[in-house]
Amino acid sequence: MKYLLLFVLLAFVWWLFSKRQNRGADASPKQAVPEKMVTCVHCGVHLPESEGLVDGAQIYCCEAHRLAARDEVR
Repeated sequence: MKYLLLFVLLAFVWWLFSKRQNRGADASPKQAVPEKMVTCVHCGVHLPESEGLVDGAQIYCCEAHRLAARDEVR
């Protein structure tokens, strides 16, 4: 009988411990703030603002498009 009680006690402690561990896993992680999307002036592709190349008020997707747009103006 004492082994049965010991087994029940251990099972209860294990259940409490696993429930406590799962509570942390169920909490949803903080969601990242969505980044503003911009459009390349030269080709029209959409890209995150942090990846764009800014030249004055214009935004480009790559250095080649920035240079190509400068050449078109001249």
